[in-house]
Amino acid sequence: MKQEYKLKMLESELRKVISEALMEMKDEFIEKSRSLITISRVEVSKDKRYADIYVSVLGDENKRKEILEYIESKKGYFRTFVAKNIRMYVAPELRFKEDKGIEATVRIGQLLDSIKENKKLGDNE
Repeated sequence: MKQEYKLKMLESELRKVISEALMEMKDEFIEKSRSLITISRVEVSKDKRYADIYVSVLGDENKRKEILEYIESKKGYFRTFVAKNIRMYVAPELRFKEDKGIEATVRIGQLLDSIKENKKLGDNE
């Protein structure tokens, strides 16, 4: 139980630190993309060697892929930032993955809005 708690705390801290690194990253590519980039969750392996970072990017499919590939190419920067800000024996290897949860939530909201709109139009006729 204590080990699970420590792992959850580490995941929370990693999420915070990687989000800070993303905000501090003064990079033209990220600034020009003008997309909302969010670190939605982090999952650390039990041996703490690997951390799966789930990134949510709002935008079209091509832009999402470009941004995820770019972030993946900068994982050395993020790992160094983690090593400087969290006391660990070894900073975990970061693996960035796309989180489609927020995108799905937005899409469901849009569908519900369109259903409401269609219902209003049907009632007015």
